[in-house]
Amino acid sequence: MSSILENKDQQHPQEKSDRALVDRLLEIKADPTDYQLTELARLRIRYSRFPGAREIQQGLERILQQWNLTEEQLFELTRHIHSQGHVYKQPKSVESQDDWT
Repeated sequence: MSSILENKDQQHPQEKSDRALVDRLLEIKADPTDYQLTELARLRIRYSRFPGAREIQQGLERILQQWNLTEEQLFELTRHIHSQGHVYKQPKSVESQDDWT
């Protein structure tokens, strides 16, 4: 019985909003902005080992192909982007919060 439960895909709590973001990123054929690159990297991290959301994972892979990037290149670019400053601008009243999980 436990093996049946282990093979079942789960639904991520952010799946609906992430699906909309993936759809927007799929519309970009070339020259993504720093923000778009960091959003793709964030989603790749979020769904890298998630047992489910297969359509999102496939969409993220298609985006990498469209932008002619490997995951390693994406992460290298976004590390550089983050080292240059804040990609995500937040109002001063909002406390900093990571959204990686």
